[in-house]
Amino acid sequence: MKIVRRIGASPRERGSLAGDTCPDIFELSSGDFAVIGTEATAALDGELPPDAARAPHERIVIVSRETLLRAKADIPNS
Repeated sequence: MKIVRRIGASPRERGSLAGDTCPDIFELSSGDFAVIGTEATAALDGELPPDAARAPHERIVIVSRETLLRAKADIPNS
């Protein structure tokens, strides 16, 4: 599995002063997506709705609204 491309604007384009440490979204060679976000499993696990579940190997991460909105145009429809 490899990262194929970034989805949306780079951290620098979104105004990160460091330009390299911010939420990010990537499309993988498998067609799946990988995200870099703030780990929030402990804080949000109990907030999941009844029809949502998290496997032991899964984590809940927060991606900023700006990151996701700027990625929207790059997310394929299929």
